[in-house]
Amino acid sequence: MSSAACNIRATVAAPLDERLLARAFASFTEAADSLERSYRQLQAEVGRLRRELEETNRDLNRSLDENRRIRDRLDRTLEGLPCGVVVIETDGTVSVANPEAGRLLQIFPGQDLSPSAAELLAKAEYCRSIEFHLPDATVEWVAIRRAQTEAGRGAIYIVQDISEAKGFEQQRETLQRQEALAGMSATLAHEIRNPLASMELFAGLLAESELTGECRGWVEQLQAGLRTLSATVNNVLHFHSAPGPAMSAVDAGQLLRSVHAFLRPLAQQAKISLRLNQQLDGVLIPADRHRTAQVLLNLALNAIRVVPENGVLEISGERLDEGGNVRIAVYDNGPGIPPEHITKIFEPGFSTREGSPGLGLAVCKKIMDQHGGTIRVSSSVGEGTKFCLEFAGAGQ
Repeated sequence: MSSAACNIRATVAAPLDERLLARAFASFTEAADSLERSYRQLQAEVGRLRRELEETNRDLNRSLDENRRIRDRLDRTLEGLPCGVVVIETDGTVSVANPEAGRLLQIFPGQDLSPSAAELLAKAEYCRSIEFHLPDATVEWVAIRRAQTEAGRGAIYIVQDISEAKGFEQQRETLQRQEALAGMSATLAHEIRNPLASMELFAGLLAESELTGECRGWVEQLQAGLRTLSATVNNVLHFHSAPGPAMSAVDAGQLLRSVHAFLRPLAQQAKISLRLNQQLDGVLIPADRHRTAQVLLNLALNAIRVVPENGVLEISGERLDEGGNVRIAVYDNGPGIPPEHITKIFEPGFSTREGSPGLGLAVCKKIMDQHGGTIRVSSSVGEGTKFCLEFAGAGQ
């Protein structure tokens, strides 16, 4: 081929490559623009997703904080509940047990149930709600109730200390029985007192008759027995009577003399020495004469029952000050009162003597309280007992 022909071919090819190159460059530019647009869209989408993720994280953090606050609040609530709460998982583990549950049943989270606690919860499982008497535990009575839960989700038990409620219930029942007994006792005492008064009257008439020797001794014993029975009837009436004492100015010396005369046959029958040592003649005290005499009779009769033969029962009285305050004492050299009984002797129904209603000293305490006075006791086992009564004077 000639050189001229080669020059012509080169001249034709050059414009063709430039056009191809231009088109290729245009395609590249278009692709780059499209890629840039896609990248910007991707950046925008990533930014949106990042913002959504940040918002979601903030919501999640707020939710976690709220859950923690709720959990803390629930924990504090559980700790402060007056009842025990126990959650038992399906595998038998204790997941929740508040302090009250630990106090009542010795159940603690993360620990195995004791055999006694497991037995109680098992009984509650079948009964849903049941009460238990626990005499050897820190509490006496508990109530256990099983809460309703979904199947396969464990069990929740509510444990409550009902010892106080049970105590109130027992006190109410006791009070009801005492009220019924009081009504019956007062009725019987009233029914007995009328024929008893007649018997005392006729026994007094017999004593004043011209009986001698053995017959007079029988009458004196009859009078002593009637006086003891009369004191018992009066104790019942005084203890269950609502009216207050009929106060008047009582000569304390004359009161002690009359009580001494009343007790003399009883002391003779018991073969003990009855002494009166008083300096209260003419000293007036505001008192109910009959009820005050009943206090002295109760104390003296108790002593007569326990003082051995040839023992001593002494009634004494003295003026404490210029205001007329008076102390009367009843002393015996009997067996004394054990220390463990001293705090109980004034309680209604307490008695160490079989068959006794245990009202004598309770009546004494009640009457002295009604008079605004005091009654105290001092005693030594094997040496004797002394009761001291103090009355406010009339100010003379």
